Amino acid sequence: MQQVPYGSVDRDKPLFRVPFTRLAVITVCLPLLGLIACVVLALLYHYNDSTYTHCQVANYLPSISAAISLTPERYIWRFSIGLHSAPRFLVAAAYFSFYRGRFSRRLKEQLLSVLTFLLALSENVGLLLLTYVSSTETYSVHKSGFIVFIGSSLLHMLCTCKLWSVIAKNSLSAEEMRSHRLKRRLFLFNCCICLLAVYFYRRHNKYCEAGIYSLFAGCEYLVVLSNMAFHMTAYWDFGGKEVMVATPPEGKRF
Repeated sequence: MQQVPYGSVDRDKPLFRVPFTRLAVITVCLPLLGLIACVVLALLYHYNDSTYTHCQVANYLPSISAAISLTPERYIWRFSIGLHSAPRFLVAAAYFSFYRGRFSRRLKEQLLSVLTFLLALSENVGLLLLTYVSSTETYSVHKSGFIVFIGSSLLHMLCTCKLWSVIAKNSLSAEEMRSHRLKRRLFLFNCCICLLAVYFYRRHNKYCEAGIYSLFAGCEYLVVLSNMAFHMTAYWDFGGKEVMVATPPEGKRF
């Protein structure tokens, strides 16, 4: 049997390797399952607390902020978002690298890709902020995190759709065309539901009508779900790619 120096074979093998499609599914499923668990537990065990508002009228659904501020719901949500956030930063970096390669000779799109990357980071930071500071702990900080998350999310979707409209004009790939159409539809849907959510929220605070806050909560769920679906389009954008962690070659080590 031929002997080789220790580590000469294994050293250059990847330490970790996973298809990007699997990473996309895992990344989206973490907050999805966490949200479902929090809402179900809030309805089953904390119904009165989770549906209570200052108006003291009948409501039937908890808002996301209410659902994730209770115990043990807050720990489930923090755990799922904690695991979810790291791949989100990785995906943002992957898109930035993709855009740099795709628009290497187009200054306008390069600048837009930088803005899109910064908005992706801001969206993730806002999500972390509203997750780890609940509305029952420090409401002003939680509210600021929510505003950063929603604002960055909408602007990120808008910039992404603009970049993909340029890609679609110069692409013959069926998957890229499908991804562009999905992104555009999800962005428009998300905008419409955000406007509805604002309407129901303001109406509830102004008139204190029964059930209106539940309509706001339902819109809030749809906003989050459409956001998840938008990020899920990475499934098609990087379908043939893999995420790999490996040690650097011997000559490139410091």
